Amino acid sequence: MGIKKLIPLKDFFRNPEKTSFAISPNGEYLAFLMPWRNRLNIFVQKIVSDEFTRVTNATGRDIAAYSWINNNRLVYLQDKGGDENFRLYAVNFNGENPIDLTPFEKVKVEIIDKLEEVDDEMIIAMNKRDPRIFDVFRININSGEMKLIAENPGNVTGWLTDHNGKLRIATITDGVNISLLYREKESDNFEVITTTDFRETLSPVIFTFDNKFVYALSNIGRDKLALVKYDIKNNKELGAIYEHAEVDISDLIISKKRKMLTGVAFTTGKKSYHFFDSERENLQKELENLLSGYEVTIADMNKNEDKLLVRTYSDKSRGPYYFYDLNIKKLIKLADVSPWLREEELADMKSIKYLSRDGLTIHGYLTLPKDIKPTKLPIVVIPHGGPWARDVWGFDPEVQFLANRDYAVLQINFRSSTGYGRKFWEAGFKKWGKEMQNDITDGINWLIEQKIADPKRIGIYGGSYGGYATLAGLTFTPELYACGVDYVGVSNLFTLLDSIPPYWEPYLKMFYEMVGDPVKDVDLIKEISPIFNVDKIKAPLLIAQGANDPRVNKAESDQIVEALKKRGIDVPYIVKENEGHGFQNEENKFEFYEAMENFLAKHLHGKKEGK
Repeated sequence: MGIKKLIPLKDFFRNPEKTSFAISPNGEYLAFLMPWRNRLNIFVQKIVSDEFTRVTNATGRDIAAYSWINNNRLVYLQDKGGDENFRLYAVNFNGENPIDLTPFEKVKVEIIDKLEEVDDEMIIAMNKRDPRIFDVFRININSGEMKLIAENPGNVTGWLTDHNGKLRIATITDGVNISLLYREKESDNFEVITTTDFRETLSPVIFTFDNKFVYALSNIGRDKLALVKYDIKNNKELGAIYEHAEVDISDLIISKKRKMLTGVAFTTGKKSYHFFDSERENLQKELENLLSGYEVTIADMNKNEDKLLVRTYSDKSRGPYYFYDLNIKKLIKLADVSPWLREEELADMKSIKYLSRDGLTIHGYLTLPKDIKPTKLPIVVIPHGGPWARDVWGFDPEVQFLANRDYAVLQINFRSSTGYGRKFWEAGFKKWGKEMQNDITDGINWLIEQKIADPKRIGIYGGSYGGYATLAGLTFTPELYACGVDYVGVSNLFTLLDSIPPYWEPYLKMFYEMVGDPVKDVDLIKEISPIFNVDKIKAPLLIAQGANDPRVNKAESDQIVEALKKRGIDVPYIVKENEGHGFQNEENKFEFYEAMENFLAKHLHGKKEGK
């Protein structure tokens, strides 16, 4: 069998060679992100040429997201130091005419509609007038000139345009009830069509191509999110188009050229598709035959939908990007995202499920280290963030890094994870640190019963809510864990709810229903906040925090560090002044994961570089 290769830490967390490819509307040019001075910048090349041009000059922060806005121009978003106040920038495909379109301090931009049929304009929302709410503007992408087209009255949390770029749907909330507003044309006033409790979802995704109805995701009258056709003007569901018995529908697949809905996506163990259109289904089969053995997705296509960007991925690969010309049926490999990682050296991620102590079926993923007998292994459990999110099957650099260091990695979609229906989601309401935490504990005990886990070498690591679950695990089940790593995690529910970003304020009552009310549920909040139970922590703890985190304020980590130090416990604490909710800059990621590698090796006795 030979000696297992220890892959360098930096290979898991370094910037990709090239990633996030996008094709121009006319299908003549490719854009992509590539490192320049250790930051991801936008480059452009002609299809298919080996020569490319860098069109941005980011040195402080990666480009967060970008897209073609017409055949000549691209737009992109960038924040400062992780503060999530994203500005909108534009630049020509040759690097000319760069402009900061929204040069405002402490203002966040959201893109509403790229107006694909309008060359020089797009629709954005900004919280410039009031940091709590977003008004809607039509903006010129060459000059930055903008016109207000909808002033937020104070309770609108979402906007939707039709296929002509007209703003016709708004979503409002009083915190616990959500209303859909509709108007036939922009000169009309919005009118309330229907109101539901936030536990019920009726979420319009896109207008039908005649702009009369909408395709929406709905769980009204059902447990799982289904795709429905909805007559919004008359508040009438016209029927379910597709629903799955086990999981929510997550994504719609659309052909804008043929003006039709072609399929939906959903995730059970892996991502799956259901197609309504034989042409799109046959294309999927064609690509899967050409790239057999991998999950295949269409990452982008030109306006004519005959030139495609295709990406493959797996649990052991970030995958390559390919260019596929439907006219000549030619597939060209563009780039591997991380060519230095070799699939044969990485570990399999497998779907698992088990029963919680109160009878719920809990799904998740288990990654076992390669070429090691799966018996009495050190375990790192990684609760996901959110918590209203879920883990999925695919490549995860943290998981593969830990598996390469001989840890088994357990990822759990505990109750309140999304994707499994309303009942499962609601089962976690006001259950932070309680049943939600029990699901994690039960998963670990399941691994111990399977004799996979060494009960003396259990670690827990997570970010955001996962950081909270790490602190809660060390606090409420201190005998279970040998150590923990808390990454931008919550320690005090009182201060968390008091320090949320201003634009989350409309959701505050909803948070109270889902987590706990700091006035009405004082005893509950105190009981489930690790900071008030810090005397129970016995296991070593490593903490990392971004100073500019707008979601989980730095005070959340400061509190727990200070409390532990008062007890005479030395807590390694990494704070980065140029980061926010998680570390983005490459050098900061290297520092954090090196500290984590050494910390886990010390307390769980896994491998590390140089050992």
